[in-house]
Amino acid sequence: MPISHEGINPMWVHLRASPSARYEAGRAQRDTVPLEVHAEVAADTGRPDPLPILAQQDNSRLAELIPLRYGRMSRSPFTFLRGAAAVMASDLAAGPRTDLWVELCGDAHLGNFNWYHAPNRDLVFDLNDFDETLPGPFEWDVKRLAASTFVAARNNGFSRKKARAATRSALRSYRESIAESSEMSPLDLYYYRFESRAALERIDRHGKKLKKWKKEILRDAVRRNSLRAFKKLTAVVDGRRVIVPDPPLIVRVDEQLAAGESGGVEAFFEKYRESLPFDRRVLIDRFSLTDVAKKVVGVGSVGMRCLIVLLEAGDGTPLFLQFKQAVASVLEPHLGASAFEQAGQRVVEGQRLIQATSDVLLGWARWQGEDGQPLDFYFRQLWDGKGKIEVDDLGPKELAAFAGLCGKTLAFAHARSGDAMMIRGYIGDDETFDDIMVEFAEHYADLTKADHALLSEAIDDGAIEVVRDI
Repeated sequence: MPISHEGINPMWVHLRASPSARYEAGRAQRDTVPLEVHAEVAADTGRPDPLPILAQQDNSRLAELIPLRYGRMSRSPFTFLRGAAAVMASDLAAGPRTDLWVELCGDAHLGNFNWYHAPNRDLVFDLNDFDETLPGPFEWDVKRLAASTFVAARNNGFSRKKARAATRSALRSYRESIAESSEMSPLDLYYYRFESRAALERIDRHGKKLKKWKKEILRDAVRRNSLRAFKKLTAVVDGRRVIVPDPPLIVRVDEQLAAGESGGVEAFFEKYRESLPFDRRVLIDRFSLTDVAKKVVGVGSVGMRCLIVLLEAGDGTPLFLQFKQAVASVLEPHLGASAFEQAGQRVVEGQRLIQATSDVLLGWARWQGEDGQPLDFYFRQLWDGKGKIEVDDLGPKELAAFAGLCGKTLAFAHARSGDAMMIRGYIGDDETFDDIMVEFAEHYADLTKADHALLSEAIDDGAIEVVRDI
C-alpha cells in the first residue's frame, strides 16, 4: 500500500488494527505475490542495456568528473553494483512487487551502512546514505542488500558456499529483526537505537577472533570527527585558515564565489540555515563561514556537485559541513515522483524517517545554477564519527558478521516507516524467505558480473573514457 509523505498514510492507519489482523493481512499478500517469485531476476530478453541507463545519469553530473565515475565503477563487479543503483531499480521494477511499502533507502548496499555519532555523541550503527530514498516495496531494499553481499563475497574470492552463507546472514538477521520489531510498542520502536556496544556484541557471536577487528572499527569511528578533518584538510595560508586543494578530489572554489557575492555561498548558506529548526539556527549562528571547496565523494555519487564548508566558532572550534547535490531518486521513474518538490528536502525527510537518530544539522537549500536552472542540495556534517567498513578487506566470518548487522539495521529502518507485523506475516518466521532471497542474490550477482564486463568492454573499445587509481 503506497506511502504518502503528506497527510495520513493508509498503512499507518492500518497500524491501529490488532497485531494478529495485520499479520494475517501481510500473510494474505502471498496470494497475489507468492514468496518464490522473488527468486526471479530480470530476463536477458528485453532487458534494457545497462550502459545507456548509466549514461542518462551523466546529464546531471559535472562532465570533467564522469571519467572518474566510470573509473571507480570499473574496478570490480562490486564497485559497479555500488554505482549502478539506477540499473538495479530498472531491474526491480520489471519484476514482482508487494504492496508492503516502507520508506526505502533506495541504495541499501553494504557500503552504505556505517557507525556514526548520535546527537548524544554515542556511536550508533545505521544506514548512512539516502540520496535515492523514496517510498516503495520493502523487498527492493532487501534485494539490494542481498545482492551486494553476494557480489562482495564473490569479489573477495569466497567459495559459493561461503558467499551464500554471508548472504544468508544478512537475510536471517533481517527476518529475525522484523519479528523483534513487530513486537515492540510504537514508542519503544521510535526510541530504539542500534548502539555500538550491541552491534559489536553481535560480532562476537561469529567468533572471538574478530575482537581485534571490532576494536579497530570503533577506534577509527571515534577519530573521524571535525577536529581530525580540520587537521587533515586545512592549513594556514597567508594568515588565513583554508582548505588545502588535492586535485581532482578537492578543488578550491574561486575567490569570487567564496567572497559571497550575488548568488554566492553566503546567500546559499542562509537558505540552508532557514531550513533548520530554530534551536539549530541558534547553534549554527555561533559559527562563521571560513572557506569552501569542491570535493569528490563515493562511487555512485562521483560527478554530482559536492562541496565542503569550513566554519569556525569564536573560540576556534571547527565545524565541517558537506553539501551535496540532490536530484530525482533513481526509483522515481518506477514508483512515482516524490511528494517533495525540492530533492534535497526529499533526502533529508527520508533520512529522518529511516534513521534511528539523525545529524542535528541536516538541512537543504536551492542554488541557482549558471545556466539559470535550479540545483538542489542537502547539508550534513562531515566526518561526524563515521566508521566506514572496507568491504573489500573482509574475510568470510567478518563479512557474515557485518552483513548480519546490516540486515538488522535495515529491518528496523523499515519498521519505523512501515508495518513490521505485516512484513513479518508475509515473509514468515522460517527460513523460506532467506532461501529465496539467497537465490535471487546469486542470480543477480551473475547479472552484475555480466554488466561489469559490458562496461569493461566499452572502456577497452574507447567508447567510455575513464580515469583510474584516484
